[in-house]
Amino acid sequence: MKNNNLTAQQLSVLDVIKENPLTSFQILSKVENISMILSLYTIMDQLKSKGAIESYIKENVKYHIAC
Repeated sequence: MKNNNLTAQQLSVLDVIKENPLTSFQILSKVENISMILSLYTIMDQLKSKGAIESYIKENVKYHIAC
């Protein structure tokens, strides 16, 4: 997937999860240009549909990581 098809917010999310898996709230606290959790969920749904991120559950906590 090419990053030139992504918005600034999508790139910001990918940037924070490229090294380590994070929960949604951890992502929200690290990404400055997203202030609402519902906005983050929309962005993450878009990234999932593009195959840019994956999610998994470990010990009842959902984590997200860049593909």
